[in-house]
Amino acid sequence: MHRIARAALAVALTAVAAAAQTKGVTHGTRPQRLVIRNAMIVDGNGTPARGPIDIVIEGNTIVELVAIDPVSANRGTARRPAGDVQIDAAGKFVLPGLINAHTHMQSNRSGQSLDGFDYYMKLQLANGITTVREVGAENTKGSLDLRDKSAKGEIVAPRILSYPMFFAEDGRNVKTPEQARAHVRQMKAAGVDGIKITGIDRDLMEAMEDEAHKVGLPIAHHTGVEETNAWDDIKFGTRSIEHWYGIPDAAIPDLRQHFPSNYNYLNETDRFRWAGRLWREADPKLLDEVLTGMVKANVSWVPTLDIYEASRDLQRAQNQPWFKDLLHPSLANYFKPDPANHGSYFIGWSSTDEVYWKENYAIWMGALRDFERKGGTIGCGDDAGFIYEMYGFGLIREMELHQEAGFSPIKIIQHCTGNNAKILGMESKLGRIKAGWLADLIVVDGNPLEDIKVLYAGGTGAIKDGKEVKTNGAEWIIKDGIPYNGPRLVGELRDIVAKAKAKAGSK
Repeated sequence: MHRIARAALAVALTAVAAAAQTKGVTHGTRPQRLVIRNAMIVDGNGTPARGPIDIVIEGNTIVELVAIDPVSANRGTARRPAGDVQIDAAGKFVLPGLINAHTHMQSNRSGQSLDGFDYYMKLQLANGITTVREVGAENTKGSLDLRDKSAKGEIVAPRILSYPMFFAEDGRNVKTPEQARAHVRQMKAAGVDGIKITGIDRDLMEAMEDEAHKVGLPIAHHTGVEETNAWDDIKFGTRSIEHWYGIPDAAIPDLRQHFPSNYNYLNETDRFRWAGRLWREADPKLLDEVLTGMVKANVSWVPTLDIYEASRDLQRAQNQPWFKDLLHPSLANYFKPDPANHGSYFIGWSSTDEVYWKENYAIWMGALRDFERKGGTIGCGDDAGFIYEMYGFGLIREMELHQEAGFSPIKIIQHCTGNNAKILGMESKLGRIKAGWLADLIVVDGNPLEDIKVLYAGGTGAIKDGKEVKTNGAEWIIKDGIPYNGPRLVGELRDIVAKAKAKAGSK
């Protein structure tokens, strides 16, 4: 473009931005009609950014996207949709609301209260997360009650999909294939959205997955180093593999990792220490066959890279900047090394352990790249509440680790929006910025294609015109058409943590 033409376009864009303003928006209240003006859109389908665009929302639905010609807008001849309630997104990026496909709703840690679910919910929203797949609630009824309250807009919370643990509560009595089938039917009758399985024997897995397919319940499988692995997920039709263990485990030539003679799988220091040496034992040719099989069987992969990162760099994990003001003392206590707490296994952790885990990550990330090249679907989840990962913040860190694995920011946003919607079976209504889709959007102060860190709740420093500027993270989070102000949520979270610290100090 000619220099003069570029200058004219810049003037026109400035005029468009100046003509808009944020007005009429009430935190936590859904307006009848909301227009987000001058948005630079990054859709959840992996296409490049585009804008400026006015996004028209009526109730909880996106009804229209209007591309704005800046020259016509400057002349006052551009068609601009009317809207008394509007958010000015000039200079900002608008993304579909992020989806956290692997999370645990927690109101206490190790018997210590987190002051209800408010802390958890606001951390998710403040980090731009508008939908969560809960894979293992404290109890099924409580999870379903929170899901329904969120759907009605009765609580400040992301949209919730409930995938209870198969062997929790009444499932503890399941011992036979027929009992497994009956329990699936019982879970369906209770109204769950899907089922989470962990270590499970092959005969029970075959029966419960077959029954789950019949009643329309998808399965998320935390594959461990156990009887069943990725080959079983391929054979029985699992919707998504969570984490990673069962993938390299399925590619070891003699079918089992080589453990020392004193290894104890139930000792978490043993388990996580030797998990750091699992990927190196996978045969590349067999691994390629496993990944190809997953793609052909439509088995998705939610790797949760963030939740194991402390194993490769414990000091970094223990000193994350948001811990100072936003880490609840009950969660901080849970993180401390303690065999009684799941994931608090850092007893005698060494630099040698970290080196093995660094290698583990390198091979793991290569497998993820190969899986997507073959046509596999990669999702995003953070599994936070364990191992020094805070709710919500863990998902943004997960996105950074996807970039370390070699994926572009546009592709990473697709992993956490469009791909996750597909894994949830909601790709026709979530994960896109498209007319007819649900109004789950985030207005980001900063460019996440340049720096994913701008998505962190509370924002971060960014470089603009050679100078460092402070960004606000997700400035507006719109969930189901309800706008929430990001900085306000962060302020409320600081208050929750400050009061909890004062209460703990008084004791």
